[in-house]
Amino acid sequence: MGGDYVVISVLLCFLCITFHLTFVESIDVDVNLQTNEKNTTLLRPKPFHFPWRADIMNEGSGIVSHYAMWHTEPGQFYGLRADMSIWASPNQGTSQESGASLQIYCQDGGNYNSIQVGFHISPSLYHNRDIRFFTYWTKDLKSKGCYNLQCPGFVPASRANLVPGQAMAPPSIYGEQDHYVRLSLNKDPNSGDWVVYRHDLQKPSFLGHFPNKLCPGTRRIQALTGFVNYLKNAHGPPMGSGHFPDYDDKRSAYFKHIQNYNPNGHSSDLFGIPMVKLVDRPDCYGANNLFLEYKKGYMFNYGGPSGCVG
Repeated sequence: MGGDYVVISVLLCFLCITFHLTFVESIDVDVNLQTNEKNTTLLRPKPFHFPWRADIMNEGSGIVSHYAMWHTEPGQFYGLRADMSIWASPNQGTSQESGASLQIYCQDGGNYNSIQVGFHISPSLYHNRDIRFFTYWTKDLKSKGCYNLQCPGFVPASRANLVPGQAMAPPSIYGEQDHYVRLSLNKDPNSGDWVVYRHDLQKPSFLGHFPNKLCPGTRRIQALTGFVNYLKNAHGPPMGSGHFPDYDDKRSAYFKHIQNYNPNGHSSDLFGIPMVKLVDRPDCYGANNLFLEYKKGYMFNYGGPSGCVG
């Protein structure tokens, strides 16, 4: 996985100096002790298991899922906002899915419910390989869950600029131009519902909401995730741009301008919020360090090529 003790350089234009800040820890999917590639500083991971872990390793489902993400530990969180670069996957197989999403996991008794918004390519769902905006929710992470408007759950706004299942364009062009969508998913302080907005237009556009009952409680995990799904004993699709992450936005998929919401519905930078990296198959896919860059805010790159087995 690598790069697990993060040193962040922040450019202060008004002082013309650089300072360094440590705020992020990272562990691997098996909660093993990791070392930093740059300074070999040891970190002691906490005995924390991400709620997906059992599903990732579940070979009986017939579906293989892999993830490259940064997530919070359980706590009182109220939502995320980020720019997500859009990448096509024209050669993706019919039984494959790839995409990226903002995800909230809400503790409900002894289980976690999940709500998500993002984009994906899913030929089995849409019968083509278009990039599409999607919403998803599942109860206790064991049910099949529900995409878009297939069942009651996400409530689209009237005359929304982007509706679940709608195609998105243009995609990024490798080495030439990145294109992105800026989405937010946060708990509305008045209604208690989880509202979804698009922010990369002239003014924020309300897309709809998840009812509060789908994500109750106050103990939550927030995640920014690149993902792939495919049939067991088959080969995995590309994630992101189809290349392992570097720090070039025109070659690597990214989440940037990442912000966290407070209880009053206001967003701000991730400063001071511990985050954990989870990459379950670093031989197939990757995510680089979460870092702060001038004019891009907190961000990270992720992705990997096709061909992952098992």
